[in-house]
Amino acid sequence: MTKKNVIITGASDGIGAAAVRGLNQDEYNLYLVGRNKAKTAKIANEVNAPYFIADFSQLDQVHHLAAALQTTLGEQKIDILVNNAGRLFGSYELTNDGFERTLQVDYLAPFLLTQLLLPNFNPKQAIVINTSSIAHQLFGHINLNDLNNSHKKYEATKAYGDAKLENILFANELDRRYHKNGLSAVSFHPGMIRTNFANDKKSWMYRIYHTVLNKVILQSAEAGGETLRFFIEGTPGETWESGAYYNKREKAKKFNPQVNDLTLQKQLWDKTKELLHLVD
Repeated sequence: MTKKNVIITGASDGIGAAAVRGLNQDEYNLYLVGRNKAKTAKIANEVNAPYFIADFSQLDQVHHLAAALQTTLGEQKIDILVNNAGRLFGSYELTNDGFERTLQVDYLAPFLLTQLLLPNFNPKQAIVINTSSIAHQLFGHINLNDLNNSHKKYEATKAYGDAKLENILFANELDRRYHKNGLSAVSFHPGMIRTNFANDKKSWMYRIYHTVLNKVILQSAEAGGETLRFFIEGTPGETWESGAYYNKREKAKKFNPQVNDLTLQKQLWDKTKELLHLVD
C-alpha cells in the first residue's frame, strides 16, 4: 500500500500533536509544522517525522515553509493538508504584514500556504482539512470592507469567530472550485478542547483555558485528536462530505448563516488573494 503524504500545521501541541501520535506510521508519511521549535521537535522525534518551523504572524515565513516542503517532497505529491494552527490574541495589534494578528495567523496564513502548495497536491485525490470552531457561530460576522476588525472597538472573540468562519468559507470555496479536479475540502469544530492556544491573559477565554475551569468545561486534546483523525483517515464521499462543516464527527445542523452565502464565499476568496498579492 502506498503511504499518504500528510502535512499537519499546529502539530506541536493540542489536537495536532494528539492526532499525530495516533496516526498509523505504516500508512502515512507525516510532515509536521509548528511555531515552537522545541515542542515541534519533541513530537517529531516521537513519531520519527521531519518537522518545519514557521511563525504564521510573518507571511514571509509561510512562503519559506511552502518552499521547504516542496523541496523535501520533491516529486512526491501531497495527499492531505491539515490547516490546524491557530491562536487567539486578547488585544488589537497589526503584524508587520499589516494585518490583525488573529486574522493573519488563523486565516490568511493557512490560505496562503494552501494556495502555494496547490500545484503539489495529488491530482487523483487530495484533501484539505481546516480546523474551525463553534466560535464562528457565536461571534463571527464577516465584513469584507474591514477584515481587520478595525472600524470599532476590538473584540478578541469577534476576531477569532471571524477567522474560524473564514476558514469554513475557504474550505467550501476550495471544494466548489477544485472538487471536479480531485480535491476535497472540509472544516470542523473539534469540541471545546483543553489546549494552550488562548494564552493571552487579556482575553476572558484565558480564564477558561488556563484555570481550574478547563478541567470542568473542556475536553482533552486526545478527544480532539481523535476527531481530527476521523477526517484524515476517512474517505470523502463515504465517511464525510466534501464542502461541509462538521461539529465534531457529525455534519453540523446549526451554523452561522454566512456559511451558505455563495456570493460571500467567492468575494472572500477574491479579496484574500488580493490582500496576499496572489494571482491566478
